[in-house]
Amino acid sequence: MERSSYRLWRRLSRRPIGKRIFSLGLSLKAPYFRSVRPRVEILRPGHCEVTIKDRRRVHNHIGGVHAIAMCNLAEAAMGALAEASVTREARWIPIAMKVRYLAPARTDLRATATMDPIQHCAAKTDVDIPVTVRDRTGTEVFDAVITIRVSP
Repeated sequence: MERSSYRLWRRLSRRPIGKRIFSLGLSLKAPYFRSVRPRVEILRPGHCEVTIKDRRRVHNHIGGVHAIAMCNLAEAAMGALAEASVTREARWIPIAMKVRYLAPARTDLRATATMDPIQHCAAKTDVDIPVTVRDRTGTEVFDAVITIRVSP
């Protein structure tokens, strides 16, 4: 059975400003996301895409998007994905994150997170969720593997 946050996404995303409202709610639920202002663009079980704008507030000292902003973007994509992909009868929590910075990030960014949906959870299990971050030209600038622990 799906989680209430995913049900809310399905309802809101069809409305003119629904994605913006849902994304604001995501930042209210996890306040550390507010600094990057993530916007959920696509969300379905197994797949999520989240964007951030290239703004001064996410820049480092050399004018690119800073490392922690990209980590926050990746975690926002993973969190929305887990909410859409893990059955309501289970719970999940991130337990590890491995990241690589691949190229300077100097444009708006799009994070894509994927996983196999979890319909049933009988025992505690760890799931690796890959997240890729690309700039406006399609260049991969960052990637991460976020491990979540799923338990009944």
